[in-house]
Amino acid sequence: MSDKFSDRDQNHFDWPLFIAAALIAVLGVINLYSATSVYQGARSELYISQVQWLVVGGIIAGVVAAIDYRHLERLGYVLYTFGIFSLTLVFVLSSGAANNVRNANRWIFGFQPSEFMKLFMVIALAKYLHDDPRSEGRTLRELLVPAVLAGAPALLILKQPDLGTATIHILIFLTIVAMTRIRWQSAALFFGSMIPSGYIVWNYVLLGYQKARVTTFINPEADLLHTGWHAHHARVAIGDGGLFGSGFMKGTQNQFGFIPDQFTDFPFPVFAEEWGFVGCTILVCLYGFLTVWGIHIASQAKDRFGAVLAVGATAVIFWHALINIGMAAGVLPVVGVTLPLFSYGGSSVMTMLMSIALVMNVSMRRHGSVPTPDRL
Repeated sequence: MSDKFSDRDQNHFDWPLFIAAALIAVLGVINLYSATSVYQGARSELYISQVQWLVVGGIIAGVVAAIDYRHLERLGYVLYTFGIFSLTLVFVLSSGAANNVRNANRWIFGFQPSEFMKLFMVIALAKYLHDDPRSEGRTLRELLVPAVLAGAPALLILKQPDLGTATIHILIFLTIVAMTRIRWQSAALFFGSMIPSGYIVWNYVLLGYQKARVTTFINPEADLLHTGWHAHHARVAIGDGGLFGSGFMKGTQNQFGFIPDQFTDFPFPVFAEEWGFVGCTILVCLYGFLTVWGIHIASQAKDRFGAVLAVGATAVIFWHALINIGMAAGVLPVVGVTLPLFSYGGSSVMTMLMSIALVMNVSMRRHGSVPTPDRL
């Protein structure tokens, strides 16, 4: 198939997917304008930068959607290796002040490699599962290679440290694995191993402030002035929104500066306070539609590679949305995860747009003669 859009591909352009993503992006820019209105100087114009990132990311996403996704199969391990190299390079360049924010080394020249690594990992996993087309149930030993493909970047990201993004990588891997056939004995062994694994992670992997976030989640009132500040005022803002909200740019929690990181990690409380339960329902339904539609597209993919690609790209959006909204609502610990196409950030915006583009790519090319796989 040609790298460019064919007439058939144009006729199969997925408008529902495009419109849902565009609506979220527009709402995000509107919300960002309100969230940064309390600042003076450069921060007050972050919404302009967000629009610019959306334009740049949209152009890149258009290219990703136009090129037949099956060409990515040949580049799967190359992209993955480049991603691992980028994550390693973060530590080499970590001495620069521009790369160190809040004692975390995550950026290279203004970009966050861990964001793009999510998609590189998805493409690599899709290639591996496509090249290993077994129909019988898989054992844990047979899932060792995919586990390493997911675990290696997760460990490097955890070392930065970035617990939220590392968790997202593992959840994406588990989502893809959940779509495959696994022997019930292996599944039981896996879930049984979670308790000792959790003990090891808690005692030997997590840092002090990461543990504090978990304990604050369990007892939110224990330290409201420090570790519990973000979650507490996020919940207050959501509660203040009521049914219809206080109105655009009228949310007191945001206007008086009680919500920290309201343009990155906590844009949802700003939106909830201003637009209320009705506005939140619309936003959550848009994310829900993207998730359901992405799984639907995966079920109709022409090949195993396309199916895994669509599932993985959809998982990137789903887990980000679920964790971000969950930590804002107080039902999940605060781990620093952005809200897709809603939070400010160049790397995040481009990653989410490329995720949408990968799903769009599979969607436009699912109407072919190649049989659709029953399972991954």
